[in-house]
Amino acid sequence: MRFYDRESEINVLRENELQSRQSAVFSVLMGRKRVGKTTLITTALKDYDYAYLFVSKDSEAVLCQKFQKTLEEQLGIHIYGTVSHFRDLFEVIMKESLNRHFIIIFDEFQTLYKVNPAIFSEIQDLWDRYHRESHLYLITSGSIQSLMKRIFENENEPLYGRPTSKMTLRPFSINVLKQIFRDHCPNYNNEDLLCLYMITGGVAKYVELLMDAGCHTKEKMLNYVCRQDSYFLSEGRDIMNQEFSDESATYFSILQLIASGLTTRSDIDGAMQKDMGVYLQNLEKNFLMVNRLKPLLAKPSSKVTSYEVSDQFLRFWFRFVWPYQSLVEREQLALLRQNMGQHYDQFTGRTLEQYFQAQAMETGQYTLVGNWWDRKGENEIDMIALNEFDKTGFAAEIKRNPRKISLTELQEKVEMLPPKDFGEYSLSIKGLSIEDM
Repeated sequence: MRFYDRESEINVLRENELQSRQSAVFSVLMGRKRVGKTTLITTALKDYDYAYLFVSKDSEAVLCQKFQKTLEEQLGIHIYGTVSHFRDLFEVIMKESLNRHFIIIFDEFQTLYKVNPAIFSEIQDLWDRYHRESHLYLITSGSIQSLMKRIFENENEPLYGRPTSKMTLRPFSINVLKQIFRDHCPNYNNEDLLCLYMITGGVAKYVELLMDAGCHTKEKMLNYVCRQDSYFLSEGRDIMNQEFSDESATYFSILQLIASGLTTRSDIDGAMQKDMGVYLQNLEKNFLMVNRLKPLLAKPSSKVTSYEVSDQFLRFWFRFVWPYQSLVEREQLALLRQNMGQHYDQFTGRTLEQYFQAQAMETGQYTLVGNWWDRKGENEIDMIALNEFDKTGFAAEIKRNPRKISLTELQEKVEMLPPKDFGEYSLSIKGLSIEDM
């Protein structure tokens, strides 16, 4: 699959490169695994001089020897003798950048925690000492988002406040996902598009795997996921094991519960038979794996909340793959595939809501998009999109089958919206189905 989109991100990287010719720039690029960070960097900077340094789980001495060789081969930076300490290597880089401009890329930067946590203090010291006269463009990229946020956003960490540029790479937008699908299969239908969105969420690697394999229909995609050699069967576990260093079993269980439909705090606590508040907070704030949903315009203190798995692929994986690991291990994948087919329509009802909510935000016409429901959970509106500036918006009922949409009932629900919250908005109503994708 060819390279798609990312024009604005490429422009940011190239503008930073231009700035670094005058004064050093320290960039941080974050994003989930497989979203395309490395490809973005190397594509944007392919015509520039850079050294690509992948931080592997080696000892500090072995890692420095690898970096030393790469610096000589890719940038012609000669270091006499053998460097075994990261501080010495980074000081050579900073001193060299006083006299000439070049780019250093540290990929999987957060892995330095496992190599030697003191390295971050060493980088801080050397950056503070040399960066004012330096012409270095330093790029640090990382995919374990909890660690990257800790390194750069925790005020107690040495690199807090040091970056001059921070960017999070998101999955492909819905418009780009459609463009990719059109290029590979001009006659795709909306059910196929919904399945592609459900499995990949726009994550570049997942989209590439399916498109390159010629999986352009719902049936082919689900069959590919359930193949004996499928990349997707173990992918969720690989992502989770990298994020969680301890108590992973508890987090796995919570995400499985949410993906299966137990979305309220009381449901989760009841199923786990203990208070899961701290774990849910970690999943939301530190690991960025769940969203805490409130009725749109509800007060921050509102206790009317529910949870959902924020990542489309993980939501799919925890619903259809993780609970059935025994089938995967025994290679009874036909049963796994059969179960996906039986529960697909029910599961993708919520996926369709998420699709239309994401699409509404991507138009740039609305500042707030979400669901609304009352305290009793009896009156629920699938989507409300608001423009806070001109006080306009719309409410939508979303169903897979358009014949199940009742605009009369939707209008009645809209009239029950709290006037103190929605009274100043002029809302239209509409029905959205799989036919409107």
